[in-house]
Amino acid sequence: MAPALDRIRVGSAPDSWGVWFPDDPVQVPWERFLDEVAEAGYDWIELGPYGYLPTDPARLTDEIGKRNLKVSAGTIFTGLHRGPAVWESTWQHVSEVAALTQAMGAKHLVVIPSFWRDDKTAEILEPPELTAEQWAHLTKGMERLGHEVKETFGLDIVVHPHADTHIDTESHVERFLDSTDSDLVNLCLDTGHYAYCGGDSVKLIETYGERIGYLHLKQVDPEILADVVKNEIPFGPAVQRGVMCEPPSGVPALGPVLEAAQKLNVDLFAIVEQDMYPCEPDKPMPIAVRTRKFLRSCGA
Repeated sequence: MAPALDRIRVGSAPDSWGVWFPDDPVQVPWERFLDEVAEAGYDWIELGPYGYLPTDPARLTDEIGKRNLKVSAGTIFTGLHRGPAVWESTWQHVSEVAALTQAMGAKHLVVIPSFWRDDKTAEILEPPELTAEQWAHLTKGMERLGHEVKETFGLDIVVHPHADTHIDTESHVERFLDSTDSDLVNLCLDTGHYAYCGGDSVKLIETYGERIGYLHLKQVDPEILADVVKNEIPFGPAVQRGVMCEPPSGVPALGPVLEAAQKLNVDLFAIVEQDMYPCEPDKPMPIAVRTRKFLRSCGA
């Protein structure tokens, strides 16, 4: 028996059901997602793309309550490296998501930086490297966001390093953390995205432990990843090739990641997110059941 990881709270997200967009004909209906995530044995969920689940707090409270689910976080996308000009439009979007997140009793807002490469068309939108000025906009903007979100909604922001964004590799993640205030900004470490970009999750947890505020559990298939890197394949098409795979068949090994996280001695959400957009509607449920069983075998 693995040691009990009593500080880790396991959940799943619409992403593990192939949901990337608020509304898309190939995605499973939200009622089915809620039914199946509860049936698969998860207690916690994220809201997913804003507008996928009902946005009326009373209705959503009723829907998750009758399935014995709780919400751990909402998610937002931001382009704060573009400077103060984008603040107003960013805050408008953040406010909607944060208000619903707060109403659901959650305490976290997962912040994903904007993509420099379109995840559907693979079109290059911006250079993959930021200028010094853009880095300053990004870090100051995230600190401002962290401050405003805490003041207005009582939520903590956790920034999610993500493939095909400007916060992706070990050097970018460390630069971001070294340039931001831990009282305002911490990290949502996604084990799959970090491995996809060449990082070591256990090392990051051991080195920057006080900055790890939230976890996404995910694995990559090393063989598919090698091909993706070699041929410079964008994230969207890489997902369609199955680069994000079902644990425990990929990397990183999740047992050591969870044990390193447990040693931080703080309560941490660990939300399973297996990118599967687009997928057959019957595919997610059996994977979700097996993944929950696997995580229990790790002690979580």
